[in-house]
Amino acid sequence: VKPIRFSNHARLQMVLRGATEEEVISAISSGKWETAKVGKFKAKHQFDFKRVALTNKQFYEYKTVEPIFADEPDKVVIVTVKVYYSNEEVKS
Repeated sequence: VKPIRFSNHARLQMVLRGATEEEVISAISSGKWETAKVGKFKAKHQFDFKRVALTNKQFYEYKTVEPIFADEPDKVVIVTVKVYYSNEEVKS
């Protein structure tokens, strides 16, 4: 398994959007990799949330974390992280 590195931008987006390093790593490790823009990849993973989101003060059952990353020869570099909150479970 390659080491995972976080860009400064990704770290800032994680704080603003409510994702943790552990969730990002889990999404990359367990999610299906799909192609994203400009030679990057993305993966998604839905987590049980069951609380109020800091972003809009609404209650949500689930949180989906979607890192966008570069798969380099010696490491995976997280470029940014998107987070989606919902009350519907995604069937994988």
